[in-house]
Amino acid sequence: MPPVLHVRLPTMPCMSAIDTRPPAIFLMGPTATGKTDLALALARRYPVALISVDSALVYRGLDIGSAKPDAATLARYPHALVDIRDPAQPYSAAQFAHDARHAMDAATRAGKLPLLVGGTGLYFRALHQGLSPMPEADPALRARLDAQAQQLGWPALHQRLRALDPDAAARIGAHDAQRIARALEVIETSGRKLSEIQRRVRTAPFPWRVLKLALLPSDRKRLHERIGHRARHMLDAGLIEEVRALRDRGDLHEGLPALRAVGYRQTWSYLQGNLDRDALHARIVYATRQLAKRQTTWLRREFDARLIDPDRHDAQSVALDALSLFLPG
Repeated sequence: MPPVLHVRLPTMPCMSAIDTRPPAIFLMGPTATGKTDLALALARRYPVALISVDSALVYRGLDIGSAKPDAATLARYPHALVDIRDPAQPYSAAQFAHDARHAMDAATRAGKLPLLVGGTGLYFRALHQGLSPMPEADPALRARLDAQAQQLGWPALHQRLRALDPDAAARIGAHDAQRIARALEVIETSGRKLSEIQRRVRTAPFPWRVLKLALLPSDRKRLHERIGHRARHMLDAGLIEEVRALRDRGDLHEGLPALRAVGYRQTWSYLQGNLDRDALHARIVYATRQLAKRQTTWLRREFDARLIDPDRHDAQSVALDALSLFLPG
């Protein structure tokens, strides 16, 4: 029997108990759990506007390693916020929140239901809860941290972060280069802990009432098998050639957010001669499993989400039932 839906709505500044905000759907889940397939199934049943919530899909040319829907699928089911940046251009959670609101506004005005689908928890959080003001990125400092990581390893920098900001370090993996570097950068540039800055809570209610659907598999072994098959498929489909074409541009480097994405970072290292093909597959699988673990941990804290176990339930039926109750008759 599917779990009971609990929707926690922000306190509204009026006496009426009726929530008149337009509806929106957040479809979340770890990698390799079938989010895209479910989103397309819902798009065939409801007049939705699909909006991607994925930090890799924003980049043009990152297709195979990001599991981006193919051109035919995107032509039939357009996704906002896909292919909106060149890999040389960093893209932040704050920029995503701004762009996603515009996409949701456009969808609502067109009489469509915004359906945001993806696995980047930071993007969902930035949109729904807001972000505290952060110091600007410091390219020179980031380059220095990257150089230190090359010499000492990211786990050593993670230990440094643990000493300076234990709360942030507890939420960040020891090999999560981008988030470790950003946390240390914030401390050095502002003198404040990242965890302290992030505790600021949004005071205004979100302009949409949201149904959160979270695909959360209970069978970790089956998820790991899917991750392994996906990694092998990506390599067979030309991931190495895709990353080689990016490297051959000459203006990209492995410190860019686009090339720190799982699959791309490991393949870049392979092209530098640091790995053989079997080791590359193993590294991608390991990194993807770690990503799925972080995504799962974040989703378990989303107490107002409808949890759907795709290994035990028909995800499409459960989602359609939830939507029928959520949407006005």
